Amino acid sequence: MTATVLGIADGRALGGSMRVVVTRPDRLAAARAEVDAVVAAIDLAASRFREDSELSRLNASAEREVAVSALLARAIGAGLRGAELTGGAVDPTIGSAVRLAGYDADFASVPADGDAIRLVARRVPGWKAVELNRTLLTVRLPRGVEIDLGATAKALASDMAAEAAAAVLDGAGVLVSLGGDIAVAGEAPAGGWPIQASEDSGAPIHDGEEAISITAGGVATSSTTVRRWRRGGVTLHHIVDPSTGLPADGRWRTATVAAGSCVDANIASTAAIVMGERAVGWLQERGLAARLVDRDGRVTRVGGWPRPSGPSALRATSP
Repeated sequence: MTATVLGIADGRALGGSMRVVVTRPDRLAAARAEVDAVVAAIDLAASRFREDSELSRLNASAEREVAVSALLARAIGAGLRGAELTGGAVDPTIGSAVRLAGYDADFASVPADGDAIRLVARRVPGWKAVELNRTLLTVRLPRGVEIDLGATAKALASDMAAEAAAAVLDGAGVLVSLGGDIAVAGEAPAGGWPIQASEDSGAPIHDGEEAISITAGGVATSSTTVRRWRRGGVTLHHIVDPSTGLPADGRWRTATVAAGSCVDANIASTAAIVMGERAVGWLQERGLAARLVDRDGRVTRVGGWPRPSGPSALRATSP
């Protein structure tokens, strides 16, 4: 069997690494342009770290009905859907909790260490407080509510970018990875897209690492070991438990999930970190394949996630 020749472009986007892989190398530049356009649009619409973003303006407009773009409405809708699917374990109203924990700027600008900060356990306002009108494209936030779309916006960008790139590739295959949030579209290469299971999306590809392959959908990894910082000698991270408003403190340090879309994979991987012990049952009930790593490095495989023996194909489903 002749190996598929791939075109690969690497870069940076949305505060992390970006990789675009296509099965038509002659169209790589066109595919990359589509990905760049989607990423730029998502950043301007949904970034919590840009003063000129739509989301920043919305968060500063409490108790007012604010007109939003179709893209921001879609991104907020994805966040609300994630909250509904997970019973609130993934909640877009964690914005103030994440900011108060020290994640108040693009991660590259967050100091790795610093003075102690005072954290108070307090349930976040809750996703049901967000009034989204998908027809009129308006959003109303109560006072004290700040939206953070970290569990869905980057994954949505991966899904949308893969779809846009596949269109200019005339249906040929494309893989888009934004900080490890991976989406594929078009016709996959023979054997599917091999994806390495890593806690750090920036880890080099290595033949000895555990891997799977997919032909559709997406894969996402959530981890408490990568985006973390210390304040007053206490290690904090970016995955907040909405029930406490504090960084999640459960059994799992890393969760990788394959699903019918990258958004659904990221919803499920973030929920697994927050749910802790309950995650295995929740994933099994929804038929999701997942790889969970506990604090001691022990691996639990759920829903048909294969044991390591070279890339094994997974059928992606959605919760």
